[in-house]
Amino acid sequence: MRFLVLGCGMQGRAVIYDLLQSPKVKAVVAADKDLSTIKGDPLFQDKRLTTTPCDASDSTALTTLIGRGFDVVIDMLPVPFARPAAEAAIETGVHMVNANYGKSISDLHDRAEAAGVTLLPECGLDPGIDLILCGELVRQFDEVHELNSYGGGLPELSAADNFLKYKITWTYEGVLKSYADDARLLKEGEVAHIPHQNLFDEGNVHHVNIPDLGRMEATPNRDALHFVEQMSIDGSCRTAGRYTLRWPGHAAAMRPFSKSGFLSDKPLSEDLPSPREILRRVLEPQLQLRRDERDVVIIRVEAVGMKDGKRQRSIWNVIDYRDLESGFTAMNRTVSFTASIVAEMVASGEISSRGVLSPLRDVPYKHFIHQLEDRGITVRMRDESS
Repeated sequence: MRFLVLGCGMQGRAVIYDLLQSPKVKAVVAADKDLSTIKGDPLFQDKRLTTTPCDASDSTALTTLIGRGFDVVIDMLPVPFARPAAEAAIETGVHMVNANYGKSISDLHDRAEAAGVTLLPECGLDPGIDLILCGELVRQFDEVHELNSYGGGLPELSAADNFLKYKITWTYEGVLKSYADDARLLKEGEVAHIPHQNLFDEGNVHHVNIPDLGRMEATPNRDALHFVEQMSIDGSCRTAGRYTLRWPGHAAAMRPFSKSGFLSDKPLSEDLPSPREILRRVLEPQLQLRRDERDVVIIRVEAVGMKDGKRQRSIWNVIDYRDLESGFTAMNRTVSFTASIVAEMVASGEISSRGVLSPLRDVPYKHFIHQLEDRGITVRMRDESS
């Protein structure tokens, strides 16, 4: 199996590392404008790995590179490059996996299918592991009445030593952008639209208890109904939500920024950046994990419904921590290892459908979970009568 990894930042490095742990992988090519993140690093001293410079904004160069005989390209570039990479994959007949939301490439399904190409977005943490768990959980019920999904990437409580109770585990621009997206939930059969300015309002924040971690805040995260419809449970499901998990106090700290327009991406003037960019520049340097600090990642999915004639509640949790020896954060591990696992499934033919696929239905659950467990990432399951 031959892989091309586009992007050698925090997530791309972890993808490359994970691929190189597999004896089935014959070659990995790492491509980026800046290759200094892996050159000379002892973690990447492997004869199967080669590097090549690539400017992804050059569509011709990108297409030429992807067309160099790879089984799968794993796109770990910033979100704006997802569609150009997908179009280049279709043009060259190469399968592609990424960790971004699939909305920007969903219309490419017919083209990809006709070209015999698999495009599998949303193969990270959230979206990614959460969707794979949700898909399997729904399949275990005869009828689903409630489905809630929670995702969080944050510092361990001992490292949450600032007023936001937060430190960066992925790009802070991505965090702020997610806070600037409106949310859509289903509450007792009624659709609830929540403007992003209100995400941190007290009435939109609830609390959940996470094993080994304790009480955490949950705030609405984007569009839950989109995935309810994809899972074909919109006929029976009356309550559904997707939520972001943070330590208590984060919502209260973020509320003034959200209410006062600091999440806007509209430039203040020709000479001034957007409020969001100003906020990012001010806060980002203050929110970095130290080398001796760990982050923690949580995925929690809950379903209530009917199974074998009885009402049942199922709660599944995934919790992972930073590996201080390798330096890979929990966010690196869960996002990048997921992308790597799925890419190997595509390359081996285990995932053989073509077009734009979804982790909700197209990633083999049992094998995927076994692969996560081999990497020290486990799922805890609890079923109870409801």
